[in-house]
Amino acid sequence: MGRMHNPPHPGEVLREFLPEGMTIENVARQIGVSRVQLSRVLNARSAISADMAIRLGLLTNTTPESWLSGQTKWDLWQASQKPRPPVAPLRRAA
Repeated sequence: MGRMHNPPHPGEVLREFLPEGMTIENVARQIGVSRVQLSRVLNARSAISADMAIRLGLLTNTTPESWLSGQTKWDLWQASQKPRPPVAPLRRAA
């Protein structure tokens, strides 16, 4: 795998979509989730679920896949910062 840089959490990306002065409360109501749930995503304390990705896609006129892909990249980068587990690759049967 190539050298990855630290990708932004999808919550950081979402912040850029939100109009200035729009409260978390308003956005949460608009997408039908709790303020706490949305706040956790915006503060990178919760992962984007498939359901949240669909809601954010509709809100921002983007694809759910783009939100899930961003979450996967962030998760992989976080995991890659830890020591590699000692896993031996499988041997293919002849």
